[in-house]
Amino acid sequence: MPEFKPRTLSVGFVAGVTPGKWVGRWRERHPDVPLELQQYGDDAVAALHSAAADVLFVRLPVNRENLFVIPLYEEQAVVVSSKEHEISLFDEVPLAELEAENLLDVEECGGPAGAVEVAASGAGVVVLPMSLARLHARRDAVHRPVPELPGTTIGIAWLEGNDSQDVEEFIGIVRGRTERSSRQPSAADVPEPRKSASQKASARKAAQQGSKQQGSKKAAPSGAKRSGSKPEPRKGSGKAGKPGPGTPQNRRGRRR
Repeated sequence: MPEFKPRTLSVGFVAGVTPGKWVGRWRERHPDVPLELQQYGDDAVAALHSAAADVLFVRLPVNRENLFVIPLYEEQAVVVSSKEHEISLFDEVPLAELEAENLLDVEECGGPAGAVEVAASGAGVVVLPMSLARLHARRDAVHRPVPELPGTTIGIAWLEGNDSQDVEEFIGIVRGRTERSSRQPSAADVPEPRKSASQKASARKAAQQGSKQQGSKKAAPSGAKRSGSKPEPRKGSGKAGKPGPGTPQNRRGRRR
């Protein structure tokens, strides 16, 4: 097992895959760790086993022995034909339309580029992932989606045992983790954002206003009148403002 210490992260990919957005995010977050891109063909997985590549974007299925593989997205299957073929009249080609066609074998044609070239000549049609049909597009050929055909899956793979921080960091970026995600190895190295002077002043002002509001909500002292409350009548008194039955004014007669 080779020793893994990637300080220059090597990222491989197969034809048709465009890893640019993930590479861009890596270079934004880790400008101090160079990232090298390399396209591979049929020997793509061998690049992982020889440690020529640290991570690899592959078209599944592949031999997963001693590999970690995460599926990422699906590619639409398309049929490629000559520009004059009746397939060019379709927006989407039903699978039944291909039954009478001469389906070309990609390997026998020497690969996707050769298969597209043969299909453009009118000698047959070939089914490819859309990314490869676009990559090898020609003016004398067209491609149309075939919804009934299963698509192909693009995944990212790396060798078991290669658990370096750089590899884990890149896998996290591909999986959509943010820079401050607790699952990112570099999250501990990201400093907390410093507050500007205006932010600090706003925070102090908010704290002062909060303390004033707390002070105004304190209970009033006992015996103090509350606004809007009515005075309680004294014991033995009648209605407020009128003398009670025990006062001299209610006795018969008046003192002279």
